[in-house]
Amino acid sequence: MNGLKYPRFPLTCMAKLYFLGGENIARQDSRAINEKAFLDAGGAPSVVVFPWACEGFDKGYVRRMMLSNYFLKLGASTVDFAEYSDTPAEIARKVSASDLIYLTGGFTSVLLERLRIKRVDSLLRHYDGVIVGRSAGALALCKKGILTKKRSKPDSVVLAGLGLVDFNVKVHYKPWKDDELKRLSKEETIYAIPHRSALACDGDELSFIGRVYLFEDGEKTLIDSEHG
Repeated sequence: MNGLKYPRFPLTCMAKLYFLGGENIARQDSRAINEKAFLDAGGAPSVVVFPWACEGFDKGYVRRMMLSNYFLKLGASTVDFAEYSDTPAEIARKVSASDLIYLTGGFTSVLLERLRIKRVDSLLRHYDGVIVGRSAGALALCKKGILTKKRSKPDSVVLAGLGLVDFNVKVHYKPWKDDELKRLSKEETIYAIPHRSALACDGDELSFIGRVYLFEDGEKTLIDSEHG
């Protein structure tokens, strides 16, 4: 994991942020990244999960129980879930009692809408713990989230995120969309994060776990433990 200074990308919240490109929770194939985030949050953090990127994530949902068990094995002291049915006051209480907030994958537009309706965006800006965004959760945290289409559909969708950082992210990165990302990067800087890789942002310092690709001014640059 290497550290780089990027003062031109100011952090607009107090938290340390992890942008996770993707993880198979059943396989726990980004365990090392989550372990690092947990250590940054004190080693045995109280975790609150926002599963709102999924249409349904009730208490009986298998992935919900899987995620809870996973985090407990990683050393979480408690794992709580912010329910969409919770009042803003209940959500604020859960957030204030936590050391780490985790935003799951799923539908980015659904997650963003729900976070804004419940005024969670304001809570995140004032949060001073660790925030981990996986997939859709990562896209929601940044200035803009890049959703590339399937091979048969050339155009991408650019969603306005919460803007906790002043850069843009593409998750689940694969190189077959390089031309499209290069085109978009002539207007906006984009960090492309593959599955099992992550970008961490702490103030004006960016650090990388695994391989992350920078698209800027129409060019692609690899950033990994040997670059930067």
